Amino acid sequence: MHSFEELSKEFGNIFSSRHFPDQPGSLYDPAEYFLGIGGKRIRPVICLMGNELFDVINPDTYAVATAIELFHNFTLIHDDIMDKAPLRRGMQTVHEKYGEPTALLSGDVMLVVAYDYLNRIKPGYINKIIRLFNKTAKEVCEGQQLDMDFEKQDIVQLPDYLKMIELKTSVLLASSLQLGAILGGAQEGNQKHLYEFGKNLGMAFQVQDDYLDAFGDPEKFGKQVGGDIVANKKTFLQIHAMEAGSHTQVNELKKLFSENTPDKVNKVLEIFRQCGVDSWAADLKEKYLTQAFKHLDEIAVLSSRKTPLKQLAHFLVQREH
Repeated sequence: MHSFEELSKEFGNIFSSRHFPDQPGSLYDPAEYFLGIGGKRIRPVICLMGNELFDVINPDTYAVATAIELFHNFTLIHDDIMDKAPLRRGMQTVHEKYGEPTALLSGDVMLVVAYDYLNRIKPGYINKIIRLFNKTAKEVCEGQQLDMDFEKQDIVQLPDYLKMIELKTSVLLASSLQLGAILGGAQEGNQKHLYEFGKNLGMAFQVQDDYLDAFGDPEKFGKQVGGDIVANKKTFLQIHAMEAGSHTQVNELKKLFSENTPDKVNKVLEIFRQCGVDSWAADLKEKYLTQAFKHLDEIAVLSSRKTPLKQLAHFLVQREH
């Protein structure tokens, strides 16, 4: 069994090769530029881990993992356009550097090349793989649309936000694991438990992400805390404060989120603390993590094979950056 770090290094070496033709460079170079910005490559690596949970890594899994990472980056290019984001990981976004029309096309061609990689796998698996890949791709689009819809709403109910996060973030983690499991020869029941493990882990990851943005240590977090507050984003914390706060606190939050004053972040965080949002978020994260581990425990393989996934889960939701 390999650790996440070992598989990450191996996948990184494979993925660093060029994925696109040389010409026209005006289309393909921006796509390569974006992939070069990097990232943790969590989704493709857990696809490999999902395979190795059940059997030695099937060579086809590297092609599927590559397709997953290309799909993920396609969504990021288009998300950046929708969010009008100038930077990603400290680098210019594709639409800022090359213009929106080129960014759209570079994202589109990245998705097409993802399907080229899926087409390389053996025929015995291809229908199941493409069916799950397509289902997940549609759900990610649904989640992104809901996220944009929420920007126009003053109040978002927690169940609606949970559904959006599940679609936008969690299902891709979950299906990456299941795609690997399919190629590792896992039975349907084990595949479902692994999917649920990934889905709950994704929810815990997002709770932690929202929490760190508000309450993280700026030195460890690597950026100024309160970015979501400045951007008036709906988060687990904001939604709970609106539900748990007093009439006065809710009105004050509405006022704060309708303007951008120098002390906005501090005032919002003070109300968050008064509403007990920090401890509530910690409890919610633990709830999802416990549920994730329950599903992992149900998978019928030797417990020692599950160790790398347990270690990764703890790392993802207990990180401070």
